[in-house]
Amino acid sequence: MRISLLHTIDGNRRVFDDAATALNVGAIRHEVRADLREAVQQAGTFSPDMKARTKRCIVDLAAESDAVIVTCATLSPIVDEIEGKAIPVIRADKALAVAAGKADGKIVVLCALESTVEPNRRLFEAHVSEAGTSVDVIHVADIWALYGGADLPACFAAIARAADEAYEAGAAVVAFAHPWMGPAADLVRAPQRPLHSAEVALRAALSELSA
Repeated sequence: MRISLLHTIDGNRRVFDDAATALNVGAIRHEVRADLREAVQQAGTFSPDMKARTKRCIVDLAAESDAVIVTCATLSPIVDEIEGKAIPVIRADKALAVAAGKADGKIVVLCALESTVEPNRRLFEAHVSEAGTSVDVIHVADIWALYGGADLPACFAAIARAADEAYEAGAAVVAFAHPWMGPAADLVRAPQRPLHSAEVALRAALSELSA
């Protein structure tokens, strides 16, 4: 079994490697294409050319894999536009929203950029399965700057504090919006473990492959 992962942040490699080891996943392959995300962000939109380039990258990975996981939320919507998929192609962001949406109570989503608050709110609200479940998306200030500055201990400590505060405030589940936030889950003091998309997306891929 071989699972390929399309990243746009190199730091996601370690998070998925650790999750794959914990889940006894077989071979995984990493493809890092920061250029795709950067081109979309610079243009402010997904042009037809960028859609075609992203689809081609996913299709090429699929040709040599049993499953593909797209880990970048910017690129993920393109997965829904690919027709006739011969193998599972997983959106990590959607897999996370589906897993969190099973909660009965308050879902708190922690994200690193203000620009991702509303897209995450729409995504998670679309996958809420219980009538009494609410979604609160929180921008954790400064963690993106800390991450970009390679101050990872301070970055992950701040994420863990935000998760603990959310649980103390009554969250039924806390979800980390970005895969690179995953290591902070081990620093959370609350008995509940936050969800992060590396674990969730790999579980989703394994589930589809065993179906």
